Amino acid sequence: MTSADENMLRWQSARAARLAALTWLHTDTSGPGAVRYVRDELLVAPGHEAAARQVLAGHGAVAGQITASPAGLGFTRLTAPGADISAASRALRAAAGEGVAGPHHVFVSSPFEMGGPYGPPASASQYSLPPGPSAGAAVQVAVVDTGVWLDSPLPPAWYEADASDYDDTVAELADTGHANFVTGVLMANTDNARARIVKVLDATGVCTEDALAAALVALGQGQVDVLNLSLGGFSDHDQPPVLLSAALSQLLTGQDRVVVAAAGNEGSQSPYWPAAFAGSGLPFAAQVLAVAAHDGSQLCTWSNTGPWVSLAAPGSDIVSTYVTHDDFPTGFAQWSGTSFAAPFVVAAIASSRAQTASIAEAVAAVKAQAAANSFGGYPALG
Repeated sequence: MTSADENMLRWQSARAARLAALTWLHTDTSGPGAVRYVRDELLVAPGHEAAARQVLAGHGAVAGQITASPAGLGFTRLTAPGADISAASRALRAAAGEGVAGPHHVFVSSPFEMGGPYGPPASASQYSLPPGPSAGAAVQVAVVDTGVWLDSPLPPAWYEADASDYDDTVAELADTGHANFVTGVLMANTDNARARIVKVLDATGVCTEDALAAALVALGQGQVDVLNLSLGGFSDHDQPPVLLSAALSQLLTGQDRVVVAAAGNEGSQSPYWPAAFAGSGLPFAAQVLAVAAHDGSQLCTWSNTGPWVSLAAPGSDIVSTYVTHDDFPTGFAQWSGTSFAAPFVVAAIASSRAQTASIAEAVAAVKAQAAANSFGGYPALG
């Protein structure tokens, strides 16, 4: 076993232990990738609640104990203690069609190693930062991620964030600093972007499907050109997460926008969402880019792959802005993951937009640029 394989196993074990401590979280490990969703909860599309209640009652739930709450975009979140949520969602899809119901999936950040000031990211030497966005920077980028750590070499002038988008959690198994690192990679590679950091992942690097969907819907109501999603997860029977699908459809359909999503780091070929929407065949699929990671000589062994991956970008031993802490006196760190390949692609799109008339044309230009290189059979940025 190589050292990279050993690191991957250690990372997977640490993440599994961390998530196992969440009592509300159900993890299905029967397939090739761990599928995570909120225990006892089913997301149901408008017009299907009555049928869903009947199906849940036939799959282990007591009818009188099923409760409902809104989940956004007209969807309903049904809580049904004791129900076999996976079986119920499959039964509903078989009876009423795809997209009508699904488990309430849970997504995680996508660094290769655990984050946080006590985590595996290695302290790195300080380097000279570029000036940041130019006066005419035209591309609005949303980094939907963890909260941003204020005490960091990431210049405040490089990003915007609301008061609720900050976090100062210091814990051994926290992903604190993930957003700082991602944003640092983005802004160090282009001067044509203005970044907004939106906190959707908690300090442990976890978010629910409805929280992510709500963030995407809210962003779609404002000015945003590119969204960086360095997060994701596997889904029940590899089906597109239903509420996230609806949110992306509303965000992207008829808009000159693109979502750039990390392909994930489990060394798997199973669809990893939201990146896997790039290969889904849904109407907005061309507006999603799934990014794998390479190390400059080959595709990283821990990077997820599959026919749904769009391209690869640097993701191994990346150095970027992190958090200032006793273990990281410079505030800079070296870290690996598809989390950090994604913002390389976002930066390339932002830079290409300066020479093109639209985001769609900028994406096409980046794809053409990537076609000149290949890692693991995927077009790749250098």
